[in-house]
Amino acid sequence: MSLGLKELVVPVEVPVSPLSKKEVKLLETTLIIGTVFREDVIKQIISKEEVTTWVDSLAVAAAAMAMEKAGYPVSKIAEELGRTEATIRKHLKGETKAGQLVRETYEMLLKKQLKLTIPFIGAEEAKEDINKLKEELEKIRKELEEAKKENQELRAKLDSATSILDKLLEIANELSGILKK
Repeated sequence: MSLGLKELVVPVEVPVSPLSKKEVKLLETTLIIGTVFREDVIKQIISKEEVTTWVDSLAVAAAAMAMEKAGYPVSKIAEELGRTEATIRKHLKGETKAGQLVRETYEMLLKKQLKLTIPFIGAEEAKEDINKLKEELEKIRKELEEAKKENQELRAKLDSATSILDKLLEIANELSGILKK
């Protein structure tokens, strides 16, 4: 069953074994977004009464996974996230629903199957706006081409007039020379 959401799909290039805090944060963020915006997860979130708690668990599981992949020990992860080591282990082993979902998302990332699909409303309006802008751009391009052609024609007329004036000046100089004699 589809949610009927319009989607923006973004290919993902994220280090699966982060080496710096910045890369850990990138992996963590990717795991959170990649998990939360999966259609099956959106359906689960919608049906949950404790959405905030559930999403928090996903965030903790994603952060724990990212830190684990960077080589952090469980004790350090627990300390950083303000959770017990037991909770962190459960997330990392996939013993929690959040841990399972984040693990699946990580596996998708490893297999290069993860595309961040961001649902949004108003895709039809955006598509209409894009089409209007394309039409306007095409109109402006045609006007520019016409202006270029007109400019070339005017340049040719100007060159011709300049040539005629040069000849007239030449004749005027010859006449002036004759009249002086």
